[in-house]
Amino acid sequence: MLESQVPILVVLLVLGTVAKLATVRAGGEPGALARLGPAMLVPVRLRAAALLGCAAGELVLAAGLLLTSSPIFRWMTVTFFALSTYVLLELRRKRPDAGCGCFGEVSSAPVGLRSIGRTVLLTGMALMAVWGQGPGWMTFREPTWALLAGVVLLAVLSPELEEAINRLRYRAPCEQRPASASVALTRLKASVPWREHAPTLLSAEPEDSWRELCWRFFAFTDHAGRHVVFAVYLSGLRPAVRVAVVSRESMPEYTPV
Repeated sequence: MLESQVPILVVLLVLGTVAKLATVRAGGEPGALARLGPAMLVPVRLRAAALLGCAAGELVLAAGLLLTSSPIFRWMTVTFFALSTYVLLELRRKRPDAGCGCFGEVSSAPVGLRSIGRTVLLTGMALMAVWGQGPGWMTFREPTWALLAGVVLLAVLSPELEEAINRLRYRAPCEQRPASASVALTRLKASVPWREHAPTLLSAEPEDSWRELCWRFFAFTDHAGRHVVFAVYLSGLRPAVRVAVVSRESMPEYTPV
């Protein structure tokens, strides 16, 4: 019974890890990380590293809770959520405009009583688990009413759920959504057109890149002196990738954007 809340702790720690990694990878608009709790506490150049460090710590705690029954990981989890409560209280007092950053950019809304109440609840759940028996993975096999009650309470105390629903209901058109050029380049290099043309290119890094509506373009030069331009669609899990190869004779002098 005491360890019945371990599945919630593991799932939330993993979600927090994934969300922070996604936030750092996506980049976002200039200064976006400054509005997130773990990042605003350190100098500008270390903000991304702070989020990554927090994500790594959450992943270690989740693995420890899931795979072992060691009291070390359980007490570390209690300490983590207790410190999170203190940090949120300080943020609310000193920087009422900042978000907690608990789940990355989704938690960018100003810290409120619900976010603080959630960390208090999670601290209590973690404290209960300290005296539980067996590794956390065993508790996933036997869900209890206490587990269901914990899920309901956390849902009530999580403003991120409302934010996620609002984003789905009022999602901006593709051409107005921010999109990271580095993510588009990664998707390009995982595509079939890239594998077909990569051996002919002078360099694996683009000479130029620009965006037009829902497409991100990358320009390269091949060994024959031709322009090779890739276009990556900026929406969808498996975005379309197009390529055009143009000789220098058939187009005007190229001017980088």
